[in-house]
Amino acid sequence: MTPPSTGTETPAPTRSPFGRGDRAQRYREVVTVLARHGLGFALPGIHVRRGRGRPVTATRAEQLRGALEELGPTFVKLGQLLSTRRDLIPAAWIEELEKLQDSAPPVDDAAVRRVIEEDLGAPREQLFARFDPHPLATASLGQAHAATLHDGTEVVVKVRKPEVADVVRADLEIIQDLAERASQLSRTAADFDLPGLAAEFASSLLAELDYLREAAAAEHIGRVLADDPRLHVPRVHRERTSHRVLTLDRITGVKIDDLAALDAAGVDRRALVKAAIQAMARMVFVDGTFHADPHPGNLLIEADGVIGLIDFGMIGHLERRLREHLAVLFVAISRNDADATTSALLGVAEAAGPVDRAALRVDVLRFITLYAGRSLGELRMGALLLRLLTLLRRHRLHLPQDLALLVRMLLLVDGIGERLDPSLDLAAELRPYAARLAAERFSPHSIAARARRAGIDAATLGLELPERLHRLLESIEADGIDVHLRLAQLDPLVARVERVGNRIVVGIITASLITGIGGLTAGTKGADRRAGRLLQLGVGALGGLGGYLAWTARRGRR
Repeated sequence: MTPPSTGTETPAPTRSPFGRGDRAQRYREVVTVLARHGLGFALPGIHVRRGRGRPVTATRAEQLRGALEELGPTFVKLGQLLSTRRDLIPAAWIEELEKLQDSAPPVDDAAVRRVIEEDLGAPREQLFARFDPHPLATASLGQAHAATLHDGTEVVVKVRKPEVADVVRADLEIIQDLAERASQLSRTAADFDLPGLAAEFASSLLAELDYLREAAAAEHIGRVLADDPRLHVPRVHRERTSHRVLTLDRITGVKIDDLAALDAAGVDRRALVKAAIQAMARMVFVDGTFHADPHPGNLLIEADGVIGLIDFGMIGHLERRLREHLAVLFVAISRNDADATTSALLGVAEAAGPVDRAALRVDVLRFITLYAGRSLGELRMGALLLRLLTLLRRHRLHLPQDLALLVRMLLLVDGIGERLDPSLDLAAELRPYAARLAAERFSPHSIAARARRAGIDAATLGLELPERLHRLLESIEADGIDVHLRLAQLDPLVARVERVGNRIVVGIITASLITGIGGLTAGTKGADRRAGRLLQLGVGALGGLGGYLAWTARRGRR
């Protein structure tokens, strides 16, 4: 599956709305606030004039939270994103960042009316029979209002605050600049690719500003869960939705963790939490696009016991290959297989530097031994995830952003499950979905598809490598080994080599199994023969590289 389309193109991010002088002033403000909160150490290469600072009685984590709150919406959002990165940040810092509140004073009704009428092209009274000028909720980027359509439908209208996008874009430029400076001057920042994390944050926040993306996400998840009568995803009213305005059916109910209200209504708590878990599992393991912020305020239990799912501003997406690796990891852990778990971890995580696989396996074995023979329901999956994230940090491994969002989602769901029914085993509910996806990875059709990809990569590598090696040797002859600039020319080749290194073994094994699984793949025999020929071509091309290297070496000596 591909991420849901917005149905229209999102406007490209504009340049900073501030003049050069205004931007420099904001930059100074950011640096000054960070320094005043005792965080000047995080600004390498930037001179900060020291003034009368505050008494240093707070922890570093508390100082960071205070600085982010003072700097406003963009930086509060940054802190909230960092609070999802338990693979990168210690628990004490996470706990402090989770205290950040995304709240701000509402804008006046005249400004709200102006945004609605500019975007939707009609007077507000023509669009809505009733519109409450007092917001139901307000946050840093927008606010939500209750309204009624002319046909009597109760809706919620989410309106982005005027000018907030310009302020966010300007702040994002500063954050990116600070990240690049830190990466140039700090080995730790470079190892964790701080500029890359800043770029991910910018992409995520700019997407959150675009309500058409949120509308598309709500519609996509609505289609995925449409056949489950236990779930209710609000309908999007497209004719009253734009980049800055989002109109959805209004869902009313009690929060899923309001135990007194649930018990008074006679709701079966265990059935309720199972429905929520199974919906999340379908989104993750079957479709790949999932609601990444299912906190109790976003799961409302309606009068008939149906779960209403709201707020689609934070959405994760897992490509099929990553979902497969994740499923294999889940199954490996449940089977107490240290080798398979180590390989699966390296398949889903990204390394900040060289990884000592043997040391990683030792820690994985300790991790598995700790839980061997125990029901995951006894321990809670949340505790298992947190220990696993600690293991990743120790080996300088971190997760892709969407996988970090998945961990956040699982921790939230596990917390809800623990509150509603502590005896429920979250892992047991997820296991059938993971096992099914892991099994599909090794189906004849999937194996044949991977063999075809491996053959194509191997053949392309065999065709490209001689020419690139020839150019590299000519460069060395002419300029010496000035490879710190020349290696950039080999990036596409290196990427292909990495893919082939992972796939070629699978491809060769597959070629040897084609006869054995011929009966199972009768429908794809032609595809398998083509895959076999591609593999032979690719391996033959690679086999000829040795002779080519020897020839070029002799030529270089002459």
